[in-house]
Amino acid sequence: MDHPVDMMNIKAFTLVSAVERELLTGDKEHISIECVECCGRNLYVGTNDCFIYHFLLEEKAMPTGTTSFTATKQLHRHLGFKKPVNELCAASALNRLLVLCDNSITLVNMLNLEPVPSGARIKGATTFAVNENPVNGDPFCVEVCIISVKRRTVQMFLVYEDRVQIVKEVSTPEQPLAVAVDGYFLCLALTTQYIILNYSTGLSQDLFPYCSEEKPPIVKRIGRQEFLLAGPGGLGMFATVAGISQRAPVHWSENVIGAAVCFPYVIALDDEFITVHSMLDQQQKQTLPFKEGHILQDFEGRVIVATSKGVYILVPLPLEKQIQDLLASRRVEEALVLAKGARRNIPKEKFQVMYRRILQQAGFIQFAQLQFLEAKELFRSSQLDVRELISLYPFLLPTSSSFTRCHPPLHEYADLNQLTQGDQEKMAKCKRFLMSYLNEVRSTEVANGYKEDIDTALLKLYAEADHDSLLDLLVTENFCLLTDSAAWLEKHKKYFALGLLYHYNKQDASAVQLWVNIVNGDIQDSTRSDLYEYIVDFLTYCLDQELVWAHADWLLQKSEEIGVQVFTKRPLDEQQQTSFNPDDIIRCLKKYPKALVKYLEHLVIDRRLQKEEYHTHLATLYLEEVLRQRVATDSKDIEATETQVKLRRLLQKSDSYRVHLLKEKIQDAGLPMESAILHGKLGEHEKALHILVHEMGDFSAAEDYCLWGSEGQDTACRQHLFHTLLAMYLRAGPSAHELTVAAVDLLNHHAREFDATQVLQLLPDTWSVQLLCPFLTGAMRDSIHARRTTQVALGLAKSENLIYMYDKMKLKGSAVRLSEKKLCQLCQNPFGEPVFVRYPNGGLVHTHCAASRHTTPSSPSPGTRT
Repeated sequence: MDHPVDMMNIKAFTLVSAVERELLTGDKEHISIECVECCGRNLYVGTNDCFIYHFLLEEKAMPTGTTSFTATKQLHRHLGFKKPVNELCAASALNRLLVLCDNSITLVNMLNLEPVPSGARIKGATTFAVNENPVNGDPFCVEVCIISVKRRTVQMFLVYEDRVQIVKEVSTPEQPLAVAVDGYFLCLALTTQYIILNYSTGLSQDLFPYCSEEKPPIVKRIGRQEFLLAGPGGLGMFATVAGISQRAPVHWSENVIGAAVCFPYVIALDDEFITVHSMLDQQQKQTLPFKEGHILQDFEGRVIVATSKGVYILVPLPLEKQIQDLLASRRVEEALVLAKGARRNIPKEKFQVMYRRILQQAGFIQFAQLQFLEAKELFRSSQLDVRELISLYPFLLPTSSSFTRCHPPLHEYADLNQLTQGDQEKMAKCKRFLMSYLNEVRSTEVANGYKEDIDTALLKLYAEADHDSLLDLLVTENFCLLTDSAAWLEKHKKYFALGLLYHYNKQDASAVQLWVNIVNGDIQDSTRSDLYEYIVDFLTYCLDQELVWAHADWLLQKSEEIGVQVFTKRPLDEQQQTSFNPDDIIRCLKKYPKALVKYLEHLVIDRRLQKEEYHTHLATLYLEEVLRQRVATDSKDIEATETQVKLRRLLQKSDSYRVHLLKEKIQDAGLPMESAILHGKLGEHEKALHILVHEMGDFSAAEDYCLWGSEGQDTACRQHLFHTLLAMYLRAGPSAHELTVAAVDLLNHHAREFDATQVLQLLPDTWSVQLLCPFLTGAMRDSIHARRTTQVALGLAKSENLIYMYDKMKLKGSAVRLSEKKLCQLCQNPFGEPVFVRYPNGGLVHTHCAASRHTTPSSPSPGTRT
């Protein structure tokens, strides 16, 4: 017959002729093939005229990738009956061929086909099955189960080289029609159902019903403790010896004649076709036209089909070729399922390499279909060299990269333009995917060795897309290659980002100059509207002094108040190392008065440097500004300005400025408050108070003066100032009502600051007690409190003295023995005269030792009092 043609796009098997008709039947039309057996290179064929044919098969791989078989006839032998040969089974360990003919199993030699001399045979068998998972430990013995001609009976035999031995006979509920064996378990097709029978225990388990009258049953052992059965409704059912199914059924034809398994496929034969189904996803993968077929069997992984006139072999295509065909047809899921299923048949290391490549190919197929989630998972699980993906995008890999795509290639695309066929929307989606993918993998093991390529590509994508993450990439640890990245950023006018790149590569001068050009408007980049402030902040934390000095004038010209922060906000640890000399900074700031004031305030107020030059300079600048403001407003009766408040605070708090110099500058300037403060700094308190009271009439300021003027001094100093102010109020006489009120308020508000006895002597007799009630109340309270405190202290002193006196009396009441053997506890010399000092603990020392003692003797330890 002609070779059938594959009707599917994907080939799992090709059908190859093994034994041509002429080798078997010649011109004899009545001869037909009844059964076949294959063991290694040996092929046996049983015919309807009771002949057995022995062939040797030669397998040859063709240059086209196909396989051919040549069958060489060895011999043929007639069994001596007029019945067909029903079944053949080789037992290679015994060098025997089991032949079922005329309800009898005969043992013949595998090579010469002669019956064994002993004539051993099993009679009364309708069909039989060899146990491929034997329970007998003898390697030169074959376990055979037969369906007996006796009704509803199966028998177990042990077959040896020249004899047979029955082991067990088991009855069945119905007449058995087909059997397969695994260990102690028989899978039986009965008249109406399939069952699992343990012939050792006799226990059976029903599987599912089946009508043998409609079509013949199929029972195939396909693996350890697992069987394939022809179920109802055109289903190929799987069952284990436990009576359960661990695989989903396959859908095959209602008219299946035979079935076999060649992992991962189930192959079924019907009247017209051979169909191939996957055990992994239960889908039909291939259909081969094959008419008049009536035998389908697998022998040690080799699948043989036969018609009545010829024998054919189903040659499986290599799994890798099948998988590649599926991938070429974009059938990704099927390819992956098949690849996973191939694991059991391929060595581990080889499988891992193969499977990783298949995953990568599948990933690019999904990527080309814009299935990005699926593609990402495939890329990650296959540990794809990410440069394979980057290389699809033109110009993203650095020019210095030595990467070349793997061979054979993982995909068929030259670049992204070919893949998207110029569709800009698709291209944008692909670029967004790559951005996301690179960002995810850049910190994983996938990036090892390729960090420069990944980060440089990511920078280019961010810059091109104007993505916010561009800056995040550049301000954190990255491996962007400077040359490629700088050219790309410049091309896309990302000058601020280019500055960050320069900074990361320790080229701060180039970075700052670039940013200065942006602020000056020489180049355009709107990334940061506060770029000037950013430059100030950047230089503030910059350790390169030359770079700071180089741009100091530019910063100050733009804004004195902000530019000076490059000096005032430097980290404290750097200031303490005096990396910038304040005198140098002050000389630089002379052209910028506002910045100079800010810097001097930083030195004096923030850093609290007690250098007379800085304090005097700052006070002078404050004073000049105050005078300038007064001239500008042309008025002397205005509230103190902010600068004037600062001047007064500095004059009050600081002790480091040149008082006489400032006093000369203030003289005749119409600044009485400042003048009063300076008098106070010179200790001229009466002059200061006179200005505040008589020139300014500011009694509140006079009281404050007494407080701050005595700050940090003892009580006597504060009392002196308050008494001086009170005396100044009282000297005006009763006629000065305003000063009288001020004096009363002073006494009543600050009663604790006065010596009441002195005050009462100064007060006019005309003042009433009621007028001074708060003062007198406070004075009395203070006096009583002082007296009681003194009484408590006196009582405690008396008590302590009494204790000492008691201790002294106790000591005087005890005798002290002095002898030549008694030694001084300090100098360890004997006493020369009866004069000594005795410590409370009993220790005796010379009087001169006690007088010069600086340390106590170690033993016995003298007391602390003599």
